Amino acid sequence: MVWQHAEVSWNVFAVLRTLFTGMFFDIGVCSFVVFPAILYYLVFPNKFVGSLLDKTLIYFFFTLTVFILVFVFFAEITFWEEFRTRFNFIAVDYLIYTHEVISNIQESYPLPLLVSGVLSITFLIIFVIYKKGIFAKTFLVGAPLKNKLALFFTAIIIMGFYISFIKNTQAEWSSNRYNSEISKSGIYSFFAEFRNNQMKYTTFYTSIDENKACEIVKKKLSESNAKFQKSNFCIRRNIQDSVPSEAKPNVIFILMESMSGSFMKEFGNDKKITPFMDDLAQNSIFFSNLYATGTRTVRGMEAVTLCIPPTPGQSIVKRPNNQNLFTVSNVFADRNYKSNFFYGGDGYFDNMNSYFGGNGFTIYDRGRGSVLSDKIKTERHNIDDSEVTFENAWGICDEDIYSKMLKVADEHYVEKVPFFNFVMTTSNHRPYTYPDNKIDIPSGTGRDGAVKYADFALGKMIESAKKKPWFKNTVFVIVADHCASSAGKDEIDVANYHIPAIIYNLPNHENLKIQNQCSQIDLFPTLFSLLHWNYQSDFFGKNVLQSDFEDRTFVGTYRKLAYMKKDQIMILSDQKKQTFYNWNKSDNELKSIPMQKDFLQEAIAWYQTADYLFTNKLLAE
Repeated sequence: MVWQHAEVSWNVFAVLRTLFTGMFFDIGVCSFVVFPAILYYLVFPNKFVGSLLDKTLIYFFFTLTVFILVFVFFAEITFWEEFRTRFNFIAVDYLIYTHEVISNIQESYPLPLLVSGVLSITFLIIFVIYKKGIFAKTFLVGAPLKNKLALFFTAIIIMGFYISFIKNTQAEWSSNRYNSEISKSGIYSFFAEFRNNQMKYTTFYTSIDENKACEIVKKKLSESNAKFQKSNFCIRRNIQDSVPSEAKPNVIFILMESMSGSFMKEFGNDKKITPFMDDLAQNSIFFSNLYATGTRTVRGMEAVTLCIPPTPGQSIVKRPNNQNLFTVSNVFADRNYKSNFFYGGDGYFDNMNSYFGGNGFTIYDRGRGSVLSDKIKTERHNIDDSEVTFENAWGICDEDIYSKMLKVADEHYVEKVPFFNFVMTTSNHRPYTYPDNKIDIPSGTGRDGAVKYADFALGKMIESAKKKPWFKNTVFVIVADHCASSAGKDEIDVANYHIPAIIYNLPNHENLKIQNQCSQIDLFPTLFSLLHWNYQSDFFGKNVLQSDFEDRTFVGTYRKLAYMKKDQIMILSDQKKQTFYNWNKSDNELKSIPMQKDFLQEAIAWYQTADYLFTNKLLAE
């Protein structure tokens, strides 16, 4: 609370409830932590109390328990610094991708100092307990069986109570998100998210009749040039352009790590850390009012490839059965494009290789021995050490991944194959390290340097591309995966979803600034329209330039699903609750307003339909 003193509510009631709620959840954690000891206490014979075996087991496991608790304390500090939340599903994911996470910690924090601190505090706690004679009393005498059983069943009752009746979401009592997060216990939150990593919409959220939801979405997706196919509960339709074109420009798509709109001069930043992108904004088709769907890279990938609102729980990129979906690569494949996915780290991370490989992309990454499933029929190429000049925990620097992409583009040009190259950058990520002497901010000194280097590398790539014979026939699409931060005191921090998006070098098209409020999911439908392509669509996104386009966007966390139109925002929560706000853009505040039934049904329809179509395998190609 002291750390976030400017954000938390210091109302006396709020402070007391925060502390007492935290203590309540800590009691639950304590019951689970001590249960192994209680079980040992029950089954270990009294005649062996104080024996060498007894002392060895108790000293070892007690020390290990204290060490783990102290380690978790430090881990929560680093996690809070990055995400401004207690442990959530991201922490669960981090258990899987240990290489990237441990390397990131090593490069971001003084690990020897942290480990030394954990060991020192552990030793100090053990020493104090030893000096107080507590160990001596423990080894002195056993206890009657009735006492052991009483303690055992008391623990069982307490744990059963927490397991059966206490949900982590019950700590979210405050309209101030920080007070709610601080009310939680990190360990309790971690295991709660471990259990609830995937969430079925109709189980956790307010729903309406499925057919009605579908009809609402179809109505919203209706366009003069769209004809829906006759199929049960499906949004598949044929998009017919009034002036169809067979043009096949190459498309280089850049998904930029954590590139918030607030970093650009275009949106008021005066630090001059995005000079190239600021210039590009004046010489391109620039989306000035576009929002990310989520707070993680896999959400951005899901949004731009499937053109779908965020579904609750895990991103579709990370879910099972996410191969052979109808993605933007299908539209390119119908025109005989070669689709490629470039990532500077190991694409095993966040299930990226499985998702992209299973949906028609050739993979280029820095794999460390991980292999694709036999079910995924695609090529995979490792980026060689000889192609790398700089690498950190998350992968090779942006310059290197761009160089690899340009090399592959040259190969496709020689083969006379049109290409769709999807590049995921990594440099704008903690530990914020990049090659020396590239920009005027030293490597590893903070976010501003990483942003400026990412901007520099992008500019260098496009300048190199201009010298290529294929440049004149190549369109560049640039968008952020999400913002650098998404945390705020409100349940959805709207401003921290605002990202830049650019379509550059589109043949025969003037520069344009699109001010419509729109989403990542609208980017490719708009591009396909600008290319005058006829295509089949399973997308929830629309062409932003249509005269009847209705301003709206979709933003959310893995549990909060928000639907915003202009300055009104409906937030659906996983306890079958919903809240309706007016968003003040000038101060980024949410003010509660009376519920609107039509708005609520519209919000429900989008998210319920998206979840239904994926869950029931109706988004297959």
